Amino acid sequence: MSLLAPMSLAEKRNAVSPNFGPFAGLRVLCAGSLVAGPHAAVMLADFGAEFIHIERPGVGDTWRYMPPFADENGTQVSTTWLQEGRNRLSLTLELNLKIPEVKEVFFDLIKKSDIFLENMVWLDKLGIHDDELLDVNPRLVIVHVSGFGHPEFGGLPEYCDMASYDMIGQAFSGFMHLNGDPEPAVPGLTKPWTSDYISGMTGLFGILAAYINVLKTGRGQVVDVAQFEANARILADTFCSYTEAGVMRTRSGTKSSAFQPYGVFLDKDGEYIAIAAFGRTVYERFIKAVGWDLEYFSHQEAGDGLETLQSPKGRELDAKITAWAAERSADEIIAVLSQARVGVAKVNTAKDCLEHPHFLQRDDFVRYVDQESGAEVTAFGIVPKMSETPGQIWRGSPTLGQDTDDVLSKICGYSPEKIEELREKKLI
Repeated sequence: MSLLAPMSLAEKRNAVSPNFGPFAGLRVLCAGSLVAGPHAAVMLADFGAEFIHIERPGVGDTWRYMPPFADENGTQVSTTWLQEGRNRLSLTLELNLKIPEVKEVFFDLIKKSDIFLENMVWLDKLGIHDDELLDVNPRLVIVHVSGFGHPEFGGLPEYCDMASYDMIGQAFSGFMHLNGDPEPAVPGLTKPWTSDYISGMTGLFGILAAYINVLKTGRGQVVDVAQFEANARILADTFCSYTEAGVMRTRSGTKSSAFQPYGVFLDKDGEYIAIAAFGRTVYERFIKAVGWDLEYFSHQEAGDGLETLQSPKGRELDAKITAWAAERSADEIIAVLSQARVGVAKVNTAKDCLEHPHFLQRDDFVRYVDQESGAEVTAFGIVPKMSETPGQIWRGSPTLGQDTDDVLSKICGYSPEKIEELREKKLI
């Protein structure tokens, strides 16, 4: 078979998951919990990859226990797990390769996987080493997601060994310095788990880039995703502004410090409305749409540049926009500005999104059955849309260890007796 030829499910060694999407036949073995690593895996699983999630017996992913909880058929289920736990196989395994039986199971899975993705950080203590995994499967893509990266790729060893969470990634990367209100000058933490999700998406890119290289060359490799670097990469010109122009970007709150109107305003009912007129052309469309004198409020004098915005005329325009919005409803503001092709949107709540016809017409919310409770739940659906190989949700979040027997028997070829022996030893 050519290295460039896609593998069929039959060639992919007895898949447990159904056959659909562009990643059908791709097998992802994931160890870890919470956001960044599993999010990358579930994005692949939404489009057909077989996502085997290794969870600790009797414990499971921390996401299973994150509040708030929903009462589904008398069972308390984490709403985060309802959303994020879908499309995965739950395999319980006490992942310590210093135990010979565990090493055998893990290596058997590695041999039959395309991707090994982890965000556990302390792998040495568990006896997991990249060189051994690549010896077992030379085509394997190994993806590490951590706060500060692995020392093999550079950095201070003491930092590489530090724990990290979403807030830490936002703080260390410089991301947090740009968010929040200028007065009082307190850095802002963006929600929910922005740093973790960005790291997951960066990991997803690394997976696809490395896997394409496997198809071209037959050689696997290691991908190192550091949370702080994933966040730093999306800061636009923050670093160049400082190094080349001596400009230290900082918090500007909900309004731009470089042009207007670009901010959040209150309507007459106390609803927040975002208005964004970026650039001279859109600025002029905005001024004409609201019926003001464009010669008086010229872009050069009132709409562009820090000095302009802080000038008397710039401040006058800001006050005028604030008053104009406060005299109208959100629907009226949206009608006027969207007609003029000026960026505008209500700051929606979850309820607003669930009821909005645009979300509904795009089928953004789906229903599927949670395996823990047997209840049908509503969650956000598949992104992005694809014309030829769309993703799908083939089941909801699994119970802990729900797929252990299927994975070990169908993929690894273990007998019922061998599986029971592992279970008696509390290794699965």
